[in-house]
Amino acid sequence: MKKLLLALIVLSLAVISSACSSSSSSAKGGETVKVKLGVSGTDHRVWDFVAKKAEKEGIEVEIVTFSDYVQPNLALAEGELDANSFQTVSYFDAFIKEHNLDLVPIATTQIAPMGIYSDKYKDVKDIPEGGKIALANEATNMGRGLLLLQEAGLIKLEDGFDGIGSLDKIVENPKNLELVTLVAGQTPRVMPDVAASIINNGIAVDAGLTPKKDAIFLESATATPYINIIAVREEDKDNETLKRLAELYQQDDTKEFIEKEYKGNTLPTFVPLSEIGW
Repeated sequence: MKKLLLALIVLSLAVISSACSSSSSSAKGGETVKVKLGVSGTDHRVWDFVAKKAEKEGIEVEIVTFSDYVQPNLALAEGELDANSFQTVSYFDAFIKEHNLDLVPIATTQIAPMGIYSDKYKDVKDIPEGGKIALANEATNMGRGLLLLQEAGLIKLEDGFDGIGSLDKIVENPKNLELVTLVAGQTPRVMPDVAASIINNGIAVDAGLTPKKDAIFLESATATPYINIIAVREEDKDNETLKRLAELYQQDDTKEFIEKEYKGNTLPTFVPLSEIGW
C-alpha cells in the first residue's frame, strides 16, 4: 500500500512539473524576460501599448521615468537600464560624444515637432521689437530651437550651421529679439514672462499644451536629426529580446495607435538606421 501511495505521489509531482513547464513555454527559455526601459516625462502611452504586446511574448517591460534628458543615458550606460527611448538622433549623437558612452540606437520610433508658444501673441509676426524668446540651454535642443526661429523668419543663422546651439551663430536678428536660455523643462513655466517660448514636444504635452493646436509656429518637416530612437549599450545591440521589443514598436498597429492617440502631434517615423547615420 505504501509503495502504491508513493508511486501516486511521484506521478502527481511529475504531472504538476509538466504543467508548470508547459505554462511558461511561451517565454523564451521558459521564463519571463524583464526589460527596464527609461523614458523622459510622464507620457508613455505608446510604450504602455507596446509593453502589453511584449507581455504576451514573455517580455515584461518596466518603464522607468526621468524628469530630464541627462539621467536616462547615464543610467543606461551604468547598467541601471536595459534600453531607453526619449531622445532625438541629434541629441544622442552629441551626448554620447561629450560623455564618451558606448551606446547605440537599435530602432527609430517617432518625431515630435518642436513648437513656438506664446500667451500673448497668435502669430510669430506679432512678436514685437526686443521681445524675449525662451529656449533650451542644452546645445542640441538650442540648435533645434534656433533653426525653428530661422524657419519662422525671425532670425538668420550662419551658413553651414551645424545644429549645435550657440547664440553667436546668429548673423541676423532684425527685431533685436532677446534670447533667454534655460533648462528645457522650465520653458513652459516662463511663458507669462516672455513674448514666446520654444518648447520641446514632450515637455509641452506634459504642461497641458497641444502642439498642433496651441503652438503659434510648429516644425513643418520631419528632419532626420530630430527623429527619436531606442538606444541600448553597444554590447546589447544584438540582444534578441531588445531587438524584438524594437520590432513590436515598429509594427503597423503601433503606428495606428500613435496616429489615433496623438492626432498628428506626434508622428510615427520608422526608418532604417542607415538613414540616421548609423
